[in-house]
Amino acid sequence: MLSHLLIQDLAVVSQLELELGAGMTALTGETGAGKSILIDALGLALGDKADAGLIRNGGERAEVAASFDLDDVADAHTWLEEQDLADGADCAIRRVLPASGRSRAYINGRLASSGQLQALGERLVDIHGQHAHQSLLRPAAQRELLDGYAGHVSLAREVAGLFRDFRALDERLRTIETQGVERAARLDLLRFQVAELEVLGLSAEDIDELDREQRRLANLGLLQGTAGRLLDSLYDGEAALCDQLGRAESDLGGLLTFDERLGEIRDLVAGAAIQVEEAASGLRQYLDGLELDPALLEQVETQLALIHDLARKFRIQPRQIPETLERLRAELASLEGEDLSVEVLARERDAAWGRFLDQATILSAQRTQAAARLSATVTASMAELGMKGGRFEASTLRGEEAAAGVQGLDRVEFLVSANPGQPLQPLAKVASGGELSRISLCIQVATAECAAIPTLVFDEVDVGIGGAVAEIVGRLLRALGNQRQVLCVTHLPQVAAQAHHHLLVRKENRDGQTYTHIAHLEPEARVDEIARMLGGATITEKTLAHAREMIERAAA
Repeated sequence: MLSHLLIQDLAVVSQLELELGAGMTALTGETGAGKSILIDALGLALGDKADAGLIRNGGERAEVAASFDLDDVADAHTWLEEQDLADGADCAIRRVLPASGRSRAYINGRLASSGQLQALGERLVDIHGQHAHQSLLRPAAQRELLDGYAGHVSLAREVAGLFRDFRALDERLRTIETQGVERAARLDLLRFQVAELEVLGLSAEDIDELDREQRRLANLGLLQGTAGRLLDSLYDGEAALCDQLGRAESDLGGLLTFDERLGEIRDLVAGAAIQVEEAASGLRQYLDGLELDPALLEQVETQLALIHDLARKFRIQPRQIPETLERLRAELASLEGEDLSVEVLARERDAAWGRFLDQATILSAQRTQAAARLSATVTASMAELGMKGGRFEASTLRGEEAAAGVQGLDRVEFLVSANPGQPLQPLAKVASGGELSRISLCIQVATAECAAIPTLVFDEVDVGIGGAVAEIVGRLLRALGNQRQVLCVTHLPQVAAQAHHHLLVRKENRDGQTYTHIAHLEPEARVDEIARMLGGATITEKTLAHAREMIERAAA
């Protein structure tokens, strides 16, 4: 509910701060005092179009800040979380309107768009009268209200979920069928490509080994010549290194008689001679294994040429051929599997449609029964509120199955005839703002326990009524206030006397400027205000007694 409202430099308000509580709150005051300023401020806070003309004369900017308690408003709290704007159990909305430039809006201290303000506002406040936030004029809200009144909200959600399941399966099936020609062509290409790559039958390591073998075979002459020359240098030649090392070892051995320190050097030379001999033996074995084989070279080069051709064709590196083959195989298996899945998917889609139709039919029957009860209840309330002969009808029209959706099979619409002889027409087309407010009041009272919006504002709900009807309106508003927070702008004492709280709007002229103030009335001050509304300029003791009696009777 709305717990706090701050208004600065808006219209005739210089600064105003209000703490608001649960129950019904009446706003009264002289004509022209600015009683609707609260509604205008709320409208601005909840996303109404900002107009620089609303800024108080001489002010640089106007500002409205509204705080809401979300303890019992799960829908608004969920929306805030989805928008990443949640901040505990409370919600603070702020709208700043500068004299120049665009207005700025904040939700829980974070910048927000006017669209976000409107979406949040629809979950927090319902303004009844000629204002933009009246949710009852929206077909979706009418359907949700009927479902809540009937007590089958869970069934409605189940129907919506079943339709989404059906739609997901249907869209998947349509996509596969639409892509049939493209899919067939893709299948043919994949089968050809997989067969082409499978001919190789090589791993990335095999391809590397082929590349090394080609380099070896192509350079066999160079390998033989160089290895033979090195063998001569190390062992087989006339001045072979092995012989030179042997003589060096012998010479060093002869010198040991004169200096034993040469022993370590002789041992190193002896070791080097052994390693050279082993290297020569290795070269000899290597040369014995080398064999010119032109046919093998041609075979390896042919295979490598095929590998590089395929790599260029697929625009990949040669080593990526096995990886590409596996990827194409996986895609081919997936598409071939869809041949079987289309039939299965069609059966699943048909079964999902059947489940949706079964539950939607039950929902439709329950809506029809609930609509009849709601129609009778609201029509009776309209008669009590001075619209005798008027009618209300919660219409549930079952459409074609092809037009079904998450809402089920029905199109729900609230129709009304405010006067005898007038045809029923959509609630949104009711011409009189006062009649619309009273009809809305009847609907809200009838559905008070199931509605989700916590704060209701009724702007001059008493237009065109008086006497006993006005008292009934007041009682209905008070009853509604026992369920939710109700703010009511009224001119009638019969309505104001029923309120749990009373706000007085006063206008003052000071230093050539006009100021509007709103104050909470204590019990005795409230008696005086009700008496003023009853007696006008002249207030007698009898008028005061009547006012006190009205307040006491309402609280009894």
